Amino acid sequence: MSGGWWCDGVRWPGQVPELGWSRGGDRRVSVLAYGAGIGFRALGERHCVGARGNVCPLGAAVPGRSTGGRCAECARLDRAHSVAADTMADDPRTYRVYLAWFGPGMVKVGITGEERGAARLREQGAVVFSWLGRGPLMAARRTEEVLRAALGVPDRIPYARKRAVRGRLPGAEERAAEVTELYRRAAELQGRGWPESLERLPLEVVDQAGIFGIDRAPAPVRSVRELVDGGVVAGRLVAAAGPDLHLAVDGGGVVVLDTRLITGWDLAAVPDVPVRAGAGSDAAAGSKAVPAEAGSDVRVPLIDIGGGGVQGGLF
Repeated sequence: MSGGWWCDGVRWPGQVPELGWSRGGDRRVSVLAYGAGIGFRALGERHCVGARGNVCPLGAAVPGRSTGGRCAECARLDRAHSVAADTMADDPRTYRVYLAWFGPGMVKVGITGEERGAARLREQGAVVFSWLGRGPLMAARRTEEVLRAALGVPDRIPYARKRAVRGRLPGAEERAAEVTELYRRAAELQGRGWPESLERLPLEVVDQAGIFGIDRAPAPVRSVRELVDGGVVAGRLVAAAGPDLHLAVDGGGVVVLDTRLITGWDLAAVPDVPVRAGAGSDAAAGSKAVPAEAGSDVRVPLIDIGGGGVQGGLF
């Protein structure tokens, strides 16, 4: 996209990821396909994306490493009208409680609007999930609290932890086992704190590794830390999970782009970018392009996944 279009990040309305774009009040989507190339160059500086579909009145600049992409005021306004803020006690909609698995020992409880189906689970990158119950908002919230207190189940898991284990997940049976066991323990709480207005749903374990493509793609080795003015990200999409796009870069393995980092940037298309060899300070100094697949290049700061060490220079 070009001509003032800003990326809104990855959406999962169905079983195929999409990139959302906005320009003023206009909205567009780009449907993504595994195996296809994706490339862009960041221009200028990053600006606040606003709140609830409204433009930031300050046009504030925001840090490149912010996954929220909002200034402090817009972030406050956005959260004030979210379900997570618990300011909608009289919400008449039906909500569902779910159990989501992201990796060994990483299962959480959460809620989502029933009309959204499993979109929320795909947006979070949940590899495996099962519904637990359905009912009014406050009953769903109460169930979250009961599971946290009685079973020690968290309601959030840091995204860096999810990303760190995604490339080395156990088999499907082991993935399902943790969700199944937690469902059993949660069901035993009926009559012992489980809200009467929450209808328990039957266990139905759903594995989304195939939807994400992570069951057939190489494990990622690095992730984008932030975009910079003039920085290029281009590669072949091999997997996607939650907000992450896994891009194969010739000579550099698979690099993860958290699309929450690209909101608020003016992006220009990069249809044909030569592959760059190596990493670290040599690349930062401008190593020569090598003959290889066109359209594969990453020239922004990177960080090793799970290692905590920041790459020197640009990749």
